[in-house]
Amino acid sequence: MLRTINNIGTLKGKKVLLRTDFDVPVAKEEVTEPFRIQKQKKTIDHLLAGGARVAMAAHIASLPSFQSVMPQIEKILGRKVRLIGEISDFHNADESLCLLDNVRRYSGEEKNDMKFSKDLAKRFDIYVNNAFAVCHRNHASVSGVTEFLKSYAGFIVEEEVRELGKCLDAPMAGKVVIMGGAKASTKIPVIKNFINKAEKILVAGVIANDILKEKGTNVLGSVADSDSKQLLSGLDMDSSKLVLPEDFNEFEGRFLDIGPKTISNYVAIINGAKMIIWNGPMGVFEDSRFSGGTEAVAKAIAGSGAFKVVGGGDSVAAMNKFNILDKFDFVSTGGGAMLEFLAGDRLPGLAKLGYYE
Repeated sequence: MLRTINNIGTLKGKKVLLRTDFDVPVAKEEVTEPFRIQKQKKTIDHLLAGGARVAMAAHIASLPSFQSVMPQIEKILGRKVRLIGEISDFHNADESLCLLDNVRRYSGEEKNDMKFSKDLAKRFDIYVNNAFAVCHRNHASVSGVTEFLKSYAGFIVEEEVRELGKCLDAPMAGKVVIMGGAKASTKIPVIKNFINKAEKILVAGVIANDILKEKGTNVLGSVADSDSKQLLSGLDMDSSKLVLPEDFNEFEGRFLDIGPKTISNYVAIINGAKMIIWNGPMGVFEDSRFSGGTEAVAKAIAGSGAFKVVGGGDSVAAMNKFNILDKFDFVSTGGGAMLEFLAGDRLPGLAKLGYYE
């Protein structure tokens, strides 16, 4: 059973190591998508209101340091946050809220080095994981520190497990899974897990190209995986549940979006769904010439009366582009973690919080 911050008891006077998720896209030193930071606020507010001092550990892939975006982080959280450059200063910080700068700067983080983990955990009373998006990573700030501190799930991790669990447990009838985008290797395992748990699985992007290629269709110069046969091994590509594109928006010998027949078919299936799980756009939606499929599918989902779950950075970006983010019942902060959870994999970060016990 998942241990959550509601199981901690008194927070007053406790020093909490909080794994947050501030891995956001940045352009020209400006955060372009603040969703993940916004989601952290509830847990941070709860811990501080209870009288705890909170030291956050997080990483960011798009910058070497959080320094340039700290004013935005503070504005989003509505709090002053001290950025800490070194672990020794991290332990000795007196502020109620501080942030260790880009924890992946340390080699011990991704290696899940026990010496680094122990050093990171030193002088804290409690560890709280509020970064579902890294729960599939066996890193020091996700797994290693739990060997040295009593550990609990923050509100984000608790919510993700509850809502994504509904996707796995819901009846097959009326359940529609939509998988698109570029990373077929992370999404094909989800399709394999849901082939007997969903009524229909709609595919697009590289996944569709891989399947069509293996079924003998000429995908021209479209992006497809060289190891598609291995990736698709064990999947019944002729299953009536698996719905493939019938036509494409083709440009310069490449499939860059689904075509009008496919859009019509996918929208009709979406309109009859009771639950929709979506990860990955239908095409190169960033270019308006190839955004029609993603926009039509996204708006059909948004207008559906089904229970709607979406995740993945590109999917969230698409919803923001079409201004429909608030139409979804649940928006996952996870990309790879969401997919691995839905594929039925065991996530190291959740295992350390008692989820599989």
